[in-house]
Amino acid sequence: MTSTASNSRNDSVVIIPMYNEKENAAKIIDAVIALPRDFDILVIDDNSPDGTAEIVKGKQQEYPGRVHLIQREGKLGLGTAYITGFKWSIEQKYDYIFEMDADFSHNPNDLLALYDACAKDGADMSIGSRYITGVNVVNWPMGRVLMSYYASKYVRIVTGMKICDTTAGFVCYTRRVLEALPLDNIRFKGYAFQIEMKFTAHKYGFKIKEVPIIFVNRVLGESKMSSGIFGEAVFGVIKLRLSSLFKKYPDYSKK
Repeated sequence: MTSTASNSRNDSVVIIPMYNEKENAAKIIDAVIALPRDFDILVIDDNSPDGTAEIVKGKQQEYPGRVHLIQREGKLGLGTAYITGFKWSIEQKYDYIFEMDADFSHNPNDLLALYDACAKDGADMSIGSRYITGVNVVNWPMGRVLMSYYASKYVRIVTGMKICDTTAGFVCYTRRVLEALPLDNIRFKGYAFQIEMKFTAHKYGFKIKEVPIIFVNRVLGESKMSSGIFGEAVFGVIKLRLSSLFKKYPDYSKK
């Protein structure tokens, strides 16, 4: 694994995992850098054979100190990519740490609302939610929309979380959340990773706020979604809930 890093002058970093995202890599970096407040970027590249990392390195030259890159030796899963990014971001002392997809399914402009929910409204964690105000998904097949929507409903019932979009991958964490959570104990790698992170933060008593977004299916590149990843979310949540019955969680709600 190789990485580049420098002392940050900004309080926020956006973690963007990439695998074969040559069509989107430069565009998503440009879009984030162009926002009216400064967000640094950390790309986690899992040895993409299409040259994604070289494109990111070009952007590092274009935006010195703003774009960082960690290259891993192979495709190790979304969850482990984010855990790697979380640990790096904590070491760099960022106050607000974001998850975002590379393919523009998450609108970079919505980073501002997620930031405000934490920095101004006092949330410990904010979620870009597709379902807080109905179903705000564009260009997905109806079957996939229904599967995602009802999976989130199912997770909400099983876990007791009052979160409408439990599998959302557009999230802002404050550093205190990621410093508190046992990152090395997070087990899941796919969509269940997103559920496990939210569930653990919920059990720790952190204040979680959902921010409405419109999710747009990718236009360029290939989706990384698979039935196996989705199945992990559906069946893994039962194990998650059962194991929580035998754990004692610290309470950060009053800290």
